[in-house]
Amino acid sequence: MAELENIQNLRENFKKRNKSCFILGASGATGKELLKEILKQQLFSNVTIIGRRKLTFEEVAYQNVNQQVVDFEKLDEYSASFQGHDVGFCCFGTTKAKGGADGFVRVDQDYVCMSAESAKAGGCKHFLLVSSNGADKHSIFFILKIKGEAEVKIEELNFDHCTIFKPALILCDREESRPLEWCARKILGCLSHAMSITALSVPVSTLARAMVNNAVIPSDKKVELLENKDIHRIGNQDETKIS
Repeated sequence: MAELENIQNLRENFKKRNKSCFILGASGATGKELLKEILKQQLFSNVTIIGRRKLTFEEVAYQNVNQQVVDFEKLDEYSASFQGHDVGFCCFGTTKAKGGADGFVRVDQDYVCMSAESAKAGGCKHFLLVSSNGADKHSIFFILKIKGEAEVKIEELNFDHCTIFKPALILCDREESRPLEWCARKILGCLSHAMSITALSVPVSTLARAMVNNAVIPSDKKVELLENKDIHRIGNQDETKIS
């Protein structure tokens, strides 16, 4: 990535363009943190959540967030919800244990790709997707294969700009129970204080900042694939230059 101006200058210039965005998966850990970061930076003139149910917020900062309730099984009937957004953030994600193999495919591939198609048709220019470290359509591992296939389908939609984030273990507190992930988060969370483990994990706050920062950084690439180390680098930018 070529050397760019100060990230703060990029944010200020971005604000002046009065862009709008939508978030998919705002009820999950990554989506919640992303929404908080977007509102904190006040980069968009319009912020919309698209989801299966209306979310409840008590903080004043959320009072101007628009919400569109849709049925993802009948998404073609909700095309209006995807109209007029410049930037789209997709944080969809479930587990094989929670929804079974079919449920996982339905959310992490079908819903993702159908939503991206609706976004493209609605005029979205920049689509940002949270995928996974190791995602590959040729993977022998079911979850990584499904996510990898979704990545390919998103790329084929030919957005003006598409960014795919491939984080390793996301360090966060989830509402749903994922015992093995919980243990891993605790271990890596402790180790992160003693050594650099940017290849193994990433705090959800860093991922959210990386997504927002990436939205304001100019790029001549049609598709960007950001690995865990890239997410750390971009997510930890503030007053420093990106190079």
